[in-house]
Amino acid sequence: MSDSPGNAATRLLTRCHNEDVGKLILRLTIGGLLLFHGVSKLQHGVGGMVDMISARGLPGFMAYGAYVGEVVAPVLIIIGLFTRMAGLVVSFTLIMAIYIVHMGDLTKLGNEGGYALELQMLYLLGGLAICFLGAGKFRITRRFGAWS
Repeated sequence: MSDSPGNAATRLLTRCHNEDVGKLILRLTIGGLLLFHGVSKLQHGVGGMVDMISARGLPGFMAYGAYVGEVVAPVLIIIGLFTRMAGLVVSFTLIMAIYIVHMGDLTKLGNEGGYALELQMLYLLGGLAICFLGAGKFRITRRFGAWS
């Protein structure tokens, strides 16, 4: 007796259902893609951001926080170390980026009809999701308990 395609697909999904795999995929996606922005900052510096930050009445040295939010935090998220804290750092970094650079786009649509800040919101809300979900079992260490 052969299985119908629907039954086989249901069994496969049931066996593959694993929250820890989903958490890993979320971590690798948010951390990995945001890390590209950080690598660009490492290659080109944050000098251009200093003026934008100063124009908002904030101290220019805050531009160096981009290294923490776009390099250190994504790496921690990817490896699953201090994951919850790193998720908060990513979210805070994106809140600051929206405030400093994108405030004029808060209520706009992009050229293709999507929300103008969809990428920023993906990172911001992805960081929050990681903060609330934690790393799952696929992480570098279990030593730090609730922080991972």
